[in-house]
Amino acid sequence: MDGTNLPETATITLDVNGVDHEITVDTRSSLLDVLREHLDLIGAKKGCDHGQCGACTVLVDGRRINACLQLAVALHGSSITTVEGLADGDGLHPIQRAFIEHDAFQCGYCTPGQLCSAVGVLAEAAAGWPSVVTQDLSATPALDGDEIRERMSGNLCRCGAYVNIVAAIGEVAE
Repeated sequence: MDGTNLPETATITLDVNGVDHEITVDTRSSLLDVLREHLDLIGAKKGCDHGQCGACTVLVDGRRINACLQLAVALHGSSITTVEGLADGDGLHPIQRAFIEHDAFQCGYCTPGQLCSAVGVLAEAAAGWPSVVTQDLSATPALDGDEIRERMSGNLCRCGAYVNIVAAIGEVAE
């Protein structure tokens, strides 16, 4: 073997949940695979591996992304928050508490992505970003049921816990 078929690697630095990690990765590796296989952060799930289900949703520099679609090397120097990083020590993030109170999960497979996406939704609305269903584009969007459903539409739940998910996000939005 002459080595021409060996994968290219790169050493990158990622701030994951407040901790800097310098890791050498295959340049073809998705962020999801790096999180799960190199950093042992298994909260984000590989559902469809095509960016259609949202089970792999994480926050990159405060914005939500599908980690299965993002190459890790493109995120060198980025700050990443996974579901493992939402809590503040032993204190749950308000969205985590609301999901528990509203029974907004069933099997739990989609829950990490739902939680990260919900945190992103709250930040987007607070920043004044409109969605397709936002009525008043000059005001901060009110996170009513229609807004929440539209903004969370990229996160699928096979168990159908949507009513409770919307209620949990709505409670935190208030």
